[in-house]
Amino acid sequence: MLIDSHCHLDFPDFDEERDAVVQRARDAGVGRLVTISTRVSRFEAVRAIAERYEDVFFTVGTHPSQAAAEPDVPAAELVDLARHPKCVAIGEAGLDYHYDEVPRPIAEQVFRTHIAAARNSGLPLVIHARDADDHMAAILRDEMGQGAFQAVLHCFTGSRALAETGVELGLSISFSGVITFKGSTELRAIARSIPLDRILVETDAPFLAPAPLRGKRNEPAYVSHTAAVLADVKQIEPASLAQATTANVLRLFAKMPALVRNTAA
Repeated sequence: MLIDSHCHLDFPDFDEERDAVVQRARDAGVGRLVTISTRVSRFEAVRAIAERYEDVFFTVGTHPSQAAAEPDVPAAELVDLARHPKCVAIGEAGLDYHYDEVPRPIAEQVFRTHIAAARNSGLPLVIHARDADDHMAAILRDEMGQGAFQAVLHCFTGSRALAETGVELGLSISFSGVITFKGSTELRAIARSIPLDRILVETDAPFLAPAPLRGKRNEPAYVSHTAAVLADVKQIEPASLAQATTANVLRLFAKMPALVRNTAA
């Protein structure tokens, strides 16, 4: 059984067939899905999706590309919203210097607010980091020195140095369909070096469909393709990779109930 640790079921790409998308994930052996917030202002919509499906959980937070639209959401509000029983993490939040759409001081301020919310709530932080490796590492070291918090670097496509910093600080590293792409040789090498107990898998659906489905709309059922490549990279059986990554998700997102396996004869 696999867990898609990061998808966006509230996006309009799924409006016409959300029920079918969730069912296809179940049929593919995906036991849990975490639908990730990109704007606090959409909290009600994201929460409603998690409440509709027993196996879907959610987060609360502001994506770095939306930080200018939500610059003043206090950590206390994030903590309060995260009290919902199916809210398992803060985020996604972080830095995105690829698109660089938000003034960097605002992006950093919002990111640090989310770190405070993760620390204060005891929930993990889902981190978005793109083309901002050095600044991200510096903030993580600074903030970890002010008080420990748990986090995952989601859809990891960064440098080996950032991955090593994350592991050193106790973070998890999550891989998406990008690791299946032909040109992702270095990313696969980085994944090979990361301890198995720190690795998660995700789709980031509707984005980044894995090979051999690249170019199509992604969906949670496709996380199995990413897991298969990671198993090959780690030189273990797919079942062992699934068992490890599922255990890692349940340990990180500790608010999520344990999976109950059907043992009927």
